[in-house]
Amino acid sequence: MNQTPVSRRHWLKQTLIHSMGLAAAGQLQMASSFANPSKSAEKPPVILLRSGWQTVNIGDIGHSPGILKLLEVYAPEFEIILWPNSVDRGVEPMLKKRFPKLKIVKGRLNRNGKLDSKELQQAFEKADFFLHGSGPSVVSRRELTFWKQQTGKPYGIYGVTVSEINPELHELLSGADFIFTRETHSLKNLKEAKVTSAQQDFAPDATFAIDLTDDVKASAFQQKHQLQPGNYLCAVPRLRYTPYHKIHKSSRWSQEKIEEVESVNQQYQEQDHAKLRAAIIEWVRTSGQKAVVCPEMTYQTEIIHPLVIDPLPADVKSKVVAHDEYWLPDEAGSLYRDAAAVVSMECHSPIIACAFGTPGLYVRQPTDTIKGQMWYDIGLKDWTFEIDEVNQQQIAERVIQIYNHKAQTEDKLKAVMQSIHERQQNTMQILKQAVLKAHSS
Repeated sequence: MNQTPVSRRHWLKQTLIHSMGLAAAGQLQMASSFANPSKSAEKPPVILLRSGWQTVNIGDIGHSPGILKLLEVYAPEFEIILWPNSVDRGVEPMLKKRFPKLKIVKGRLNRNGKLDSKELQQAFEKADFFLHGSGPSVVSRRELTFWKQQTGKPYGIYGVTVSEINPELHELLSGADFIFTRETHSLKNLKEAKVTSAQQDFAPDATFAIDLTDDVKASAFQQKHQLQPGNYLCAVPRLRYTPYHKIHKSSRWSQEKIEEVESVNQQYQEQDHAKLRAAIIEWVRTSGQKAVVCPEMTYQTEIIHPLVIDPLPADVKSKVVAHDEYWLPDEAGSLYRDAAAVVSMECHSPIIACAFGTPGLYVRQPTDTIKGQMWYDIGLKDWTFEIDEVNQQQIAERVIQIYNHKAQTEDKLKAVMQSIHERQQNTMQILKQAVLKAHSS
């Protein structure tokens, strides 16, 4: 039986309802496990959520709505205060539209060790618990250390990658109520470094819980380019190193670092994107359907045409569309939801796709971080390609295999997402217990 976007949306709805049912059962069970109900009745537990590292990447943006959705499902009675690093480019109104009760506080921890806004100071006073959201590392270790030293209140870390662990980070990690890493390589690093926090486990990137959509923008794009839901492929390019020196004016990269990044990118850009093009060519010629080349980061809008579309054969190029304007995860969510599949050299576009029931294939470059281990951990080894270890045809053949075996693909993704939902449920219950304990003390 052919899988349609409607059936995927129905599946997603059902799995979320199932998750909510599990959450409700867990909440009832935990409610009897904590004393001091009178204090809980006075005011809800308050979490200060540190997330939203940058807005030049829909993956970094996606961390926040992902963890907010998990908290909405598993701890709906909690008050959440989001302390983002950045919510520009339309991210703040997008979050407020989806989470109307969300409070967002602005401010920084100055170099002199002081919070620079009154609302941030008040959030530190009000919150029972500091939650560090998903990210490429313990991004806010300085702020987390400040919280620990100034308030003495507990904290936890959810869905991060942990690579090198120096003595300062070791102390911070060991003091956490829990550390959930987004892949098992990081979990191994914690164990090898003898980090002593009581709870350590694997919890995939919180973006797997994202449910943001913008059907108005996505539908307009689909209509403009005559894209039929369920019948187009999305492809996402990537250079070996993100050229942050071109993205952030405040970049402090040395000239030597800049030259190294540009040299490596120049060396590999053609051979890498030739493999992405091969998948697009096979898709168009075999299925007869269109393909869309999309950005995950701002800089990729500039490489879509020269590295992916322009070199395509004429018969294929006529059926390939560029989404060459940077977008937000809500529009991406709608477009990916309606795609037949997403093949990406970035990590988070296939995560968003899978969250909406669309197969996400990850073409991983060796210069990307150990976060790629996550795809093996969740059971999608067959949809993961180490770019230096595969040829063009291997990626192309897997894309067509997914197209030709829709029912089998649907079953596989259902099983993977069910496993992720169960892991989310288990880890969020540990989080909830920690917060309730902090609130009652």
